[in-house]
Amino acid sequence: MADTIHSTGNSTTSGASQTEGNIVARFFRATEIDTRMLGMVGALLIIWVGFHILTGGLFLTPRNLWNLSVQTASVAVMATGMVLVIVTRNIDLSVGSILGFTGMIMGVLQARFLPEIFGFDHPAIWIIALAGGLVVGGLIGTLHGLIIAFLGVPSFIVTLGGLLVWRGATWFVTSGQTVAPMDANFRLMGGGTEGSIGATWSWVVGIIACLAIIAAIVNGRQQRKRFHFPRRPVWAEYVLVALGCIIVLGAVSIVNDYYWPINIARRYAEENNIPWPEGGLLISQGIAIPVLMAIAAGIVMTFIATRLRFGRYVFAIGGNPEAAELAGIKTRWVTVKIFALMGVLCAIAAAISTARLNAATNAQGELDELYTIAAAVIGGTSLAGGMGSIAGAMLGALVMQSLQSGMVLLGIDTPFQRIVVGAVLVLAVWLDTVYRARAK
Repeated sequence: MADTIHSTGNSTTSGASQTEGNIVARFFRATEIDTRMLGMVGALLIIWVGFHILTGGLFLTPRNLWNLSVQTASVAVMATGMVLVIVTRNIDLSVGSILGFTGMIMGVLQARFLPEIFGFDHPAIWIIALAGGLVVGGLIGTLHGLIIAFLGVPSFIVTLGGLLVWRGATWFVTSGQTVAPMDANFRLMGGGTEGSIGATWSWVVGIIACLAIIAAIVNGRQQRKRFHFPRRPVWAEYVLVALGCIIVLGAVSIVNDYYWPINIARRYAEENNIPWPEGGLLISQGIAIPVLMAIAAGIVMTFIATRLRFGRYVFAIGGNPEAAELAGIKTRWVTVKIFALMGVLCAIAAAISTARLNAATNAQGELDELYTIAAAVIGGTSLAGGMGSIAGAMLGALVMQSLQSGMVLLGIDTPFQRIVVGAVLVLAVWLDTVYRARAK
């Protein structure tokens, strides 16, 4: 009798466990949530909670999270382009040096050349400087792409050479001198109290984002119905809308809880004849402009990768280069375009970095190539090619910056920070290898 009862108990436990497993599996199948992305989010939350505990409650504060978002922006922008590079089985080791070189070009234009023509603080200065950086970045990327595609030199060698060449060229532009300060309008791209959109516009952006989420899900459902594809259950659509809106509005609430420093707020009150309240003047920072730039880059790159013919060609080349060539895809020109796009994204990242520092320096962008590659790989981009996610890469950039920010708060030395980053990169590649092996 005892044996029978024991056996029945195991059967009941096993059945309950199987039922729970089936419920979870059905939920993920119905909502089509990427479990690999969900795992990254879980890892990020563990990192955040862990650092929050270790730092005595300093990590998960509006101030630190706001700074974290700004610090992530430049690497996140470059990571979106690195996804396409790695998907085609290439690599770009020169992104940090291109960032430094284009940043120096933009710095020299607005600090030395353009003021002599237009005068200081002319509204056209920042536009011309930014455009000049974008053109230079695009030309450098195009040069790399042409050498790789038409001369047959491996991308590793070309971009390794580019890493050295453009880092040296950065020094020669000003003979090693730091260029500062930047144009006042240009500095807005770096964040800070003036480089943020405030509470009201942050809520407006959040509401627009929620409406965009709803529109995207409704449009996706209509497209599936039109082409007779299976549709998600209605409850799953509501869950995705609710989840997306909660994340967006929660993020807006957090950045709005970070206020201007008291000295800046007091100066603002004096300049605008605002009486100083007894509890101080609370002015929300809101979403930083560099964060909006990174989000915009992510949206555009996602559209390119998933909605345009060019994006389909990129993934086709990464999946099977020979088959793509036989299918009539001009693989060489696609490669050139990918590296040209990467160069432009490096220039955008350089604008963010230069504006944030309010200076163009020779050391700018050093080791950013490693953080960018790590962000893409951690985000699910396979080094074997053919697989990658723009959103995953941006999330990977946030993971990398979270690790670095947490270690800074703990007072950990820079050499050990690099050891951790290197170990995380190796771990991410190993996990990718395991994932692909199981998928086969």
